[in-house]
Amino acid sequence: MNKHVPPRNGDTDFFLPELCRGEALLGLVLLAELLVMVLVLAEPGISGLDWSRLALVSFFVQWVVLLTVALLCPLRPWLMHLNSVHSSLLTCLLVVLVTLACTAASQYLEHFYQGVPREPADTVVYLKNALISLIMSAIVVRVLYLQSESRRQQRAELQARLQALQARIRPHFLFNSMNSIASLIELDAEQAERALLDLSDLFRAVLAQGDGPSSWQQEAGLARQYLSLEHYRLADRLQVEWHTGQLPDDLPIPHLTLQPLLENAILHGIQPLSAGGTIKVSARLDNGLFRLQLENPLPAQPGLHRGSGTALDNIRMRLVALFGPAASLTTHTGDGVFITKIQYPLPHVAAETPVKHESTDRRR
Repeated sequence: MNKHVPPRNGDTDFFLPELCRGEALLGLVLLAELLVMVLVLAEPGISGLDWSRLALVSFFVQWVVLLTVALLCPLRPWLMHLNSVHSSLLTCLLVVLVTLACTAASQYLEHFYQGVPREPADTVVYLKNALISLIMSAIVVRVLYLQSESRRQQRAELQARLQALQARIRPHFLFNSMNSIASLIELDAEQAERALLDLSDLFRAVLAQGDGPSSWQQEAGLARQYLSLEHYRLADRLQVEWHTGQLPDDLPIPHLTLQPLLENAILHGIQPLSAGGTIKVSARLDNGLFRLQLENPLPAQPGLHRGSGTALDNIRMRLVALFGPAASLTTHTGDGVFITKIQYPLPHVAAETPVKHESTDRRR
């Protein structure tokens, strides 16, 4: 079974990114090359661009960048345990030390290849390089820190927004389930009592889940509990087909996504039909996209319950909040069937995850 491994909070909160990754390293190399251009163009007494000078300075600066990255990568887990001030100072100090070491190496190589005896160290060169590296490293560290603070604030706002949406859908779930049990009391009081006990277990599971994303295994289990509750009332009129194949158990999905969709399908599709019908649930991974589809029969005449679309709007907003603008929830009708489709990107799930679309589970 494939596993989805989300990044740890400590990794995402720390201001210093994983510099060994391709994107971060490329950004540093390009930034260093811009610095080289500024340094060469700003040198006094030189008109135009001295390409040989540009090559030498670029070689020096890129060595400083690469050696600094090579040292920061293994030191990053240790720096994460320090406060932001100490980790920032140590990072800048490391850059300065690497610069001084590269300056000493360049001075030695210059005298070695020119075949002249070594002269006393030019203090001005060392101080100049150290000062430039200190200023540039301080600017880069400050920018990285402000970016991490901005991301942290965005996550806090997103969490507050998700909590508000979650707080709206939980009472909606409870009230509709209570209405189902109320209609069962007149038919079979003992079954209504058992259904009420099942509802308490189900709602306890709903409340136990946090406000962040749930997993596919948890959502499917919650949905099956809800369907068993509705089966007390609808009996054989309610049939459900599951076409979910081999999905990762920990595939992320917003909490209380599948159950409200099933509730809508039962309330507006199965319940108005005297013979009932079948709800088809299909889920699969497709090139990094998770696709979920529900189909339910559509009565010729609308039932007594006319939905306001609150649950669908809520799910749609939570999808966009968690997975960005590429996430969507759409509905359409055709050939007497109402179809709800959900899709959102999962960049951390392998696109080649094997999925068996023909696996059919008819359990309620």
